[in-house]
Amino acid sequence: MTGRTTAGVRATAVIGVLLAGVPLDAQDTDRVLTEALSRRASARLQTLHQDADRLLSEERSLLGDLRRLEVEREIKVTEFRQADAAAHNAEVALDQLDSELRQLEEQVVSESPSLRGRLVHLYKLGQGRYVRLLLSTSDASSIRQAARVVAAMAARDQDRLATHTRRVAELTTSRQILLDRQLQASTLREAAARAKVGPERAVAARNTLIREISQRRDLNARLAAELLAAQQKLQAALTMFGADMPSGSGTLPLGPFRGDLDWPVRGALRRPFVRSTLAAGPVPAGIDIAAEEGAPVVAVHGGTVAFADTFAGFGNLVIIDHGYQSFSLYGNLAELAVAKGDRIANGDVVGPIGVAPTGAVGLYFELRVDGRPVDPVQWLKKR
Repeated sequence: MTGRTTAGVRATAVIGVLLAGVPLDAQDTDRVLTEALSRRASARLQTLHQDADRLLSEERSLLGDLRRLEVEREIKVTEFRQADAAAHNAEVALDQLDSELRQLEEQVVSESPSLRGRLVHLYKLGQGRYVRLLLSTSDASSIRQAARVVAAMAARDQDRLATHTRRVAELTTSRQILLDRQLQASTLREAAARAKVGPERAVAARNTLIREISQRRDLNARLAAELLAAQQKLQAALTMFGADMPSGSGTLPLGPFRGDLDWPVRGALRRPFVRSTLAAGPVPAGIDIAAEEGAPVVAVHGGTVAFADTFAGFGNLVIIDHGYQSFSLYGNLAELAVAKGDRIANGDVVGPIGVAPTGAVGLYFELRVDGRPVDPVQWLKKR
């Protein structure tokens, strides 16, 4: 592992030298290769435009869903507010009813002594009660007045008792109705609160998707513009074939082909990409692909061979400069099918699979964009 780590550091040093501007051997512009690059750029541009149309359609669909969900959310919020108000009103009415019941109880308590005294007096009069009270009047001339008083007392007691009994019954019934209404309102409020959570989460999820699609559309537009500029250079190169070529006219930027690069060899991923950290120390910045010995290894993107020689820890190593500070590395080759300075297209064979210094058969593959190692799997086609 130490030898492999040291080799990784040395490979990084080679890339550093390349990035520093070491001049590369150049070849004459090949019209056939330039035309192939132009066709590839056109095909990729068409794919990017299709992706842009698809993203726009997805965004419109999501915006429609978002509007529908926002209406649904507003309905649920309104239902929750109504249920909450109904529950609050029921609580207020119940509190008022309980207050009235307490007042009746306090009234009963306050009137209990006089009522109790009158009842005792009536009890002492025996079964006749009000009749005896009437006959107990000593002055015969006051009998008529006493009769009216007795009748009024009897009527008042009966009315008060009936009114109190009726009111207590009414309040008790009303209280039970309010309790049922409060329970129903509380149940509706809880249901409404739960119901509005779903639309709120759906709205948040749609907003997140719309932001992601918007970012992807921006990236798509930037990559398409970058690729269109490169295609225009290629067209200019074809027009000026045989004359001085514009700088960078024979390459396509790697960025627009993210996720669309062919795998360099058929095989399974044996070791994934691991981003190096200061704590972990230097580690190989690529991936290992298990493949049959002798299987052809192809360039994933067009460019110029910047390095083709043996390299400690990587056996026969090919480094292709794709321009725009982008490189691809192919290690553990059985032999070299290209030489430094060769201009090659994507799909061209750089050599067959060989045996790594560790004894494993397979390919070491590394990809650098803007001079930094990236996970090659994110740039290769899904399979």
